[in-house]
Amino acid sequence: MDTVDCIVVGAGVVGLACARKLALCGLETIILERADAYGTETSSRNSEVIHAGIYYPQGSLKARLCVAGRSQLYDYAARKGVAHRRCGKLIVATSADQDARLKTIAEKAAACGVTDLALLDGAEARRLEPALACTSALLSPSTGIIDSHGLMRAFLGDAESAGAMLSLNNEMVAGQIDGGQFVLRTRDTKTGAEFSLAARHLVNAAGLWAGGVAGALAGLHPRHVPQTRYARGSYFAVPGRAAFSRLIYPVPEPGGLGVHLTLDLGGNMRFGPDVEWIESIDYRTSAARRDHFQTEIRKYWPALPDAALEPTYCGIRPKLSGPDEPAADFVLDGPAEHGIKGLVNLFGIESPGLTASLALAEVVAQKLNPDLRERGARA
Repeated sequence: MDTVDCIVVGAGVVGLACARKLALCGLETIILERADAYGTETSSRNSEVIHAGIYYPQGSLKARLCVAGRSQLYDYAARKGVAHRRCGKLIVATSADQDARLKTIAEKAAACGVTDLALLDGAEARRLEPALACTSALLSPSTGIIDSHGLMRAFLGDAESAGAMLSLNNEMVAGQIDGGQFVLRTRDTKTGAEFSLAARHLVNAAGLWAGGVAGALAGLHPRHVPQTRYARGSYFAVPGRAAFSRLIYPVPEPGGLGVHLTLDLGGNMRFGPDVEWIESIDYRTSAARRDHFQTEIRKYWPALPDAALEPTYCGIRPKLSGPDEPAADFVLDGPAEHGIKGLVNLFGIESPGLTASLALAEVVAQKLNPDLRERGARA
């Protein structure tokens, strides 16, 4: 049975960021991924937005790690040549009763360290985006977009250069704590063959499957495994030339940020995600949601052409709160929380997980061992 310094379960953007960090700290690291490629679920089924850190409660992990991670991510993308653009966004009020909510959003964002927001009246917003309909808007110049696949490719390249190894089609099915190390039973998802691996450190960054991974680890009390809820979000595209140069967001709604307009790096428009609570993982998209999207979009873009929306893809958020409940924070449980040396579980890593990925990785390393330091030249 092979023994390594660290096993990271999950090769999404956060798992890869963690593996990169740990490998740069000199830990021999294996990344287990149940799919046949990295980043096939939440990490590639999102809006690819670099968030400024606007919406989250002061002092929360989401607020702190989004603000820190945003700065790190822009620096990293520039240094590594990962395609990105600081395009900015407008959060728009489309009725008078929403104007006060924008001011509240700005005040809460400032308390979290986001100090570059600007309140605009309707005329000022339309001078920036002539196709926009709104009564007022909040301009966020620090919001941007990034090639999420390019980012994951860069994270993996750094990790592998530092000695990490990615093991695809390799699913953790059970584990136990034995003599100060973690002994995992894994299964090849193509052949069914089973293997055993041992590690001195274990990072559970399995995203949608993090609860199942934690629940399969003998010795971890069930009270440290929160229930994961699934919120599916669909996306629709409008072909042709983009009507906007910035991202356009409505005021937030329960469970999400509303049906917003994002741009990809090619300048194409896509709308979403909405919020649809589901019981199991299901990536089927439905054209039946087009009417809802059209209604929401026309609140801020009345000129949306009839029948222009085309369903594209959907993503699923791993949430720790359900319908009509306050949005839950990230949960990063290390030895101080569950009492097991060498184990970190990451739960509820939804938006802004991509933006916060580098900052999340730093917290994970600190929880594993406060004395860990990157070795040699920084990748």
